[in-house]
Amino acid sequence: MSAPATTPAHTGLRSIFDNLPPVTTYGPLLALIAACVFFASQTDRFLTGQNFSLILQQVMVVGVMAIGQTLVILTAGIDLSCGMVMALGSIVMTKFAVDLGINPYLAILCGFLACIAFGLLNGALITYIKLPPFIVTLGTLNIAFALTQIYSKSQTVTGLPDAMLVFGNTFRIGETAVTYGTVLMLGMYLLAWFLLRETAPGRHVYALGNNPEAARLMGIPAKRLLVLVYTIAALIYGIAALLSVARTGVGDPQAGQTDNLDSITAVVLGGTSLFGGRGVILGTLIGAMIVGVFRNGLTLMGVQSVYQILITGILVILAVTTDQMSRRRM
Repeated sequence: MSAPATTPAHTGLRSIFDNLPPVTTYGPLLALIAACVFFASQTDRFLTGQNFSLILQQVMVVGVMAIGQTLVILTAGIDLSCGMVMALGSIVMTKFAVDLGINPYLAILCGFLACIAFGLLNGALITYIKLPPFIVTLGTLNIAFALTQIYSKSQTVTGLPDAMLVFGNTFRIGETAVTYGTVLMLGMYLLAWFLLRETAPGRHVYALGNNPEAARLMGIPAKRLLVLVYTIAALIYGIAALLSVARTGVGDPQAGQTDNLDSITAVVLGGTSLFGGRGVILGTLIGAMIVGVFRNGLTLMGVQSVYQILITGILVILAVTTDQMSRRRM
């Protein structure tokens, strides 16, 4: 029997669906919109400008860290040390300013340099010693944690200079108070999006994660680029450290202990493939917002925090499953 004839309408419809972006591209945005609609229907307090400003403040630190994590994961790597490196950077900059009396701007720079040192270490061990990123960053996580506790003596640093608290200050848009840290986070996402999309080094990052050998044959300096990615990511963790200090008003040695997992969660929910080479940096922002919206919405509904963690875990598994199925269809 001959196959049924394909009508022009069927052909056109199939062409439309074939040309749609993969679900990992638009799925996170749809999930965010659906979550907002659901929580808006459950509580009148959710859909307000002040509440959305609060959500952005709550995801501000992890959201910035997730930019660096995205860069690393795009190269098919992973960084488990990010939260502890951020905590170490915050302790270095606050203790230098408070205990040593160093100019606050110089102290902030020292905190950044402490983070950058860990980025260089991670990149060098992964690139030149050829150790797995998971093992390297698990090791540096413990090193950074130990150094943070030793240097701070597990004591919170208080009495910070005003220069370190600038990004925790607010300005008003109508009746809504917005922190300068939120503006910085959004600006960093736009800058990262532009650099990854419109510049040669950004495209090289995708090429390196997609096929390292092909990238090498194309003349891309793969080793140098990989070290640079981990170093830039660590600098971004330093900026996250400054935002953490500005938001809390203290240098907290206990900060960042779950931020590595939270940043990976934001990246995965945002549609970036854990296998490298695919993803959009703005998707990471959406992923961070999804987590923030769920935690905020469930809190407003009076749901216990343990269920918030449960739902976050389910979302991560669904996101990774979607990515895996998408890869199989390619």
